[in-house]
Amino acid sequence: MPPKSKPVDGYKKVAEAIKAGQVGTFYIFHGEERYLLEHNLFAIRGYCCPDGLDAFNYKRFEGANVSFDDLEDAVNTLPAFAERTLLEVHDLDVFNSSMKPEICDLVSDLPEYICFVLVFDTVPFKPDGRVKTDKEILKYAEVIDFAVQRQDNLVQWIRRHFTNAGKSISNSDAEYLVLITGGEMSALINEIGKVTAYALGNIITRADIDAVVSPILDTVAYKLTDALVRREHAYAMRILDELLQMREAPHKLIYSISLKMRQLLAARVCIESKSGRNSLIEMCDIRHEFQAKLLLDTARKTTLKNCADAVLLCAQTAHELNSSPEPAARLTELIAKLAFV
Repeated sequence: MPPKSKPVDGYKKVAEAIKAGQVGTFYIFHGEERYLLEHNLFAIRGYCCPDGLDAFNYKRFEGANVSFDDLEDAVNTLPAFAERTLLEVHDLDVFNSSMKPEICDLVSDLPEYICFVLVFDTVPFKPDGRVKTDKEILKYAEVIDFAVQRQDNLVQWIRRHFTNAGKSISNSDAEYLVLITGGEMSALINEIGKVTAYALGNIITRADIDAVVSPILDTVAYKLTDALVRREHAYAMRILDELLQMREAPHKLIYSISLKMRQLLAARVCIESKSGRNSLIEMCDIRHEFQAKLLLDTARKTTLKNCADAVLLCAQTAHELNSSPEPAARLTELIAKLAFV
């Protein structure tokens, strides 16, 4: 299993190393938060190649096309008019590569002028801790997990970006922006730009956000289930109709609705057992605390039986969708049935 690292400490290590002028010789970058990964990769490029990414001091390879000779040549080539050579390799599945023993020997004795960054993007980062060569590679590497950030860090990051643009936003509205975008910084930075350009005043409001930010499907599914629990059946039908008009695939919609109903059931179980928010986060692998809070708030308005019945109805509809010539009609029927749960 990959070694676990704290969501914040990973990228701070790189920034601190650059600030101190102590960038290492071998890094492994991986993780869900692509914005932070790319940001830190850009920073290392600037540190190692301050005069630009020339062919002498910057070597980039794609894992599918690189040979060990390419890597060895890059490592053994002295930098030209610079202190460091940056060797950047993307999507080399080193832990399943026939070159693994040779690469292990290579990284065990890298010269100080080399900065070798192995980037896992589309290839999953899955070293096997039982395999000697995997353990050796990890021993020599600084493994940085660019994980999805915690809610409080994201809120402060959002507020800083709006402040830099001459705007301000409340904590609650920043949390709302995280919720409807899914909390990935690469998506958030684009939406922050759109909201900044749209908002006329200096204070960002929820109306500004709703005007230009399209919520992810997960958020819309939550709004739909919440409307059903609050017995706002017409509103729930309107949400479904809007999704269908946007040509969202019915199989994708039933998956999202079913997931939210299962999470709602888990939230109700946590309420019944008095196990609290942290148990729900762990049980459902929820990213942010406020998402768990929303689920618990909705679950308090319904019963354990209603939640269980809703999950069963979703499962039945998902099964029927596989053979139905009219999947959209099956979804409409599901919402109608859930209205009476």
